[in-house]
Amino acid sequence: MTAKQDNLILAFESSADETSAAVVKNGHEILSNIVATQIASHQRFGGIVPEVASRHHLEWINRVTKEALQEASVTDPAAQLSAVAATYGPGLVGSLLIGLMAGKTFAMVHGLPFIAVNHLAGHISAANFVQPTSYPAMAVMVSGGHTELLWMAKENSFQIIGTTLDDAAGEAFDKVGRILGLNYPAGKEMQEMAAKGQANIHFPIAHTENTFDFSFSGLKSSVLNYVHHADQLSEQINKNDVAASFQKAVVEAIIEKTEAAIQVFQPVQLLLGGGVAANLALRTAIEHLAQTYHLKLTEAPISLAGDNAAMIGAAAYLNFKAGRFSGLDLNTDPSLNFSRM
Repeated sequence: MTAKQDNLILAFESSADETSAAVVKNGHEILSNIVATQIASHQRFGGIVPEVASRHHLEWINRVTKEALQEASVTDPAAQLSAVAATYGPGLVGSLLIGLMAGKTFAMVHGLPFIAVNHLAGHISAANFVQPTSYPAMAVMVSGGHTELLWMAKENSFQIIGTTLDDAAGEAFDKVGRILGLNYPAGKEMQEMAAKGQANIHFPIAHTENTFDFSFSGLKSSVLNYVHHADQLSEQINKNDVAASFQKAVVEAIIEKTEAAIQVFQPVQLLLGGGVAANLALRTAIEHLAQTYHLKLTEAPISLAGDNAAMIGAAAYLNFKAGRFSGLDLNTDPSLNFSRM
């Protein structure tokens, strides 16, 4: 394969309920990033319905691909693109299949190499749109399905330091939001309510056996018990205070574990990624932590905190540089994760 001065990668992301295609140049410049969301279709169910998500991906995948190529002025894919990439896990198997098949088919038709991308690596690699990463680095990955601390000894190397033992932070936000009568997804509305309330309710933070692991199930149960107890006594609760107190507990748990890991592993840079990385309270706390330990900090842009194909393109470029390509017989891996240290 002949090296090009500029390497353009067409990337696909369809691991959950966002259908996205993007063209990324050299891993750090977005030429297009088209995202079709399904939130309205899943709200009435209070969460993602896999079959509904898969059908929507089928409806949208060709449209987002066409729009991404047009916006990036890609008229001759075989000549202009260096590779095609797609998420192959983790995620919903039916959803993953749509984006993966689209990517493999496009690569085969145009004679381009194919790159399979770990969805979690995509969230972390979104930081490359802000500035290059210095190593060794530590990533704080906080999303609807994952809450993990990852060690990055070198470029494109990820090892789990700590992970959630039950609910992920984003999942806990949605479940507590449901308790408070909010629509799915609840993260943004919870943040707005928290800004109006006072964190004056003590909700416990789980202290796990492994120093760096997380647990949010007990916190969610504590909120549920608090609300039910008030209902039994016919007492009015201040939902804004509940939201503020819950958010404070989540952020404190993440910061506590991250600080402990910083002290042990001593990274030179901290990265924050994932859908919950859009939470302003978490961002403020991470910024303060980085300042305290004099660490370089890169936060994924809020506009790229949710699922999108641009982040997959950024991660794919790291594989492209390392010559890590995948065969067209690759299947999805819904439970894909990094290895643990």
